[in-house]
Amino acid sequence: MIREIIVYPDKRLKQVSKEVKLFDQNLHTLLDDMYETMVAKNGVGLASIQIAVPKQVLIINMPIDIDDNEERDQPKENTLEMINPIIVDKSGSEIHQEGCLSVPKVYEDIERFKYIKVEFFNRYGEKETIETDEFLAVAIQHEMEHLEGKLFIENFSYIKRKKFEKEWKKRQRDK
Repeated sequence: MIREIIVYPDKRLKQVSKEVKLFDQNLHTLLDDMYETMVAKNGVGLASIQIAVPKQVLIINMPIDIDDNEERDQPKENTLEMINPIIVDKSGSEIHQEGCLSVPKVYEDIERFKYIKVEFFNRYGEKETIETDEFLAVAIQHEMEHLEGKLFIENFSYIKRKKFEKEWKKRQRDK
């Protein structure tokens, strides 16, 4: 089921997500709904708080370009599902342009760790570890910030943040 994505400045996005303790059918339904919602909105990642569920759950699915017309394929079996993720190692830094389904049509260069090692649980409660770098590492860090009640706009410089707030308010008025 496709769920509604909550959008900035909705205060629910500031909630710190709670640890998942039950790896049951309700969790599986949440993960399945998150996948459908993310794909329907052309996203690469989604944290459950973005659909108003304050649990430490996130998914990522890197699109596979299937033709030159920018058509994307995101097979469900390629979805990385991470429950209760914790970064246990990190190094380096790099800058990538990021966007967010909860802050639509806003893109900005953000500095993140280049390499991360993350421990997490899969949908069945089995512990897993992933070591990654570059864009997947960026996507994981972006989604993990949501679990802490933060948005990528909080990484903007003071001047960029003020400019963003002014333009965002104007866009909201003009709707």
